[in-house]
Amino acid sequence: MTNNRILLVEDDQNFGDVLRSYLEMHGYNVKLATDGLMGAEIFKKEQFDICILDVMMPKKDGFTLGKEIRDRDPDVPIIFLTAKTMKEDVIKGFKLGADDYISKPFNSEELLYRIQAILKRSTPKTDARDEIKEFTIGRYHFNYPLRILSYNLGGPDEEKFKLSPKEAQLLRMFALHVNDILPRATALSEIWGQDDYFTARSMDVFITKLRKYLRLDENIEIVNIHGNGFQLLVKAQEKV
Repeated sequence: MTNNRILLVEDDQNFGDVLRSYLEMHGYNVKLATDGLMGAEIFKKEQFDICILDVMMPKKDGFTLGKEIRDRDPDVPIIFLTAKTMKEDVIKGFKLGADDYISKPFNSEELLYRIQAILKRSTPKTDARDEIKEFTIGRYHFNYPLRILSYNLGGPDEEKFKLSPKEAQLLRMFALHVNDILPRATALSEIWGQDDYFTARSMDVFITKLRKYLRLDENIEIVNIHGNGFQLLVKAQEKV
């Protein structure tokens, strides 16, 4: 049994009641809101382990609510529910920081397994590599626990970037594999929990963001390794 708390925001009252009952039957504590505005108010007052948001809702749509939730809590997992199957909508959801995306109609058992997988990933794991908290990447310093990426630390042109949780996880994996190939499947499995079209597109979005952060050092490059994954190349700087 589980005591995990779920915020379910679904404007179809009947469907929401059925889904809530199903999740409660499997040990979850579920709070149901029937529109985005109500969902936002509930989230402000209570703590949740995961949020399940319908996209098409009155008063406030799921994407808007998801962004507000992500602004308040960058770590809480979010699953979007939608009747749409357009890839553009899926990409939009992942850009907002979604952990998963499921199209209606769906099998309730499938949703249950997705929730379990996400919550399992959210649970801290013991790994010897977890002892490594800070990294030097070219002229950058990366503090993983604080999610702070600093360029030219302590120098006159120092810049700092606050990374999102997934950006930090992905950069950490690159830092642990500097100049080696990071298989796409490995990153998707460890960070997203599954390897499919939508999670791969989500990863591409985060790769683009990391490239923007790292562009200040011309000796650093993230390159695509066709059919395999990516490689964080850090060239040795010439001594003057």
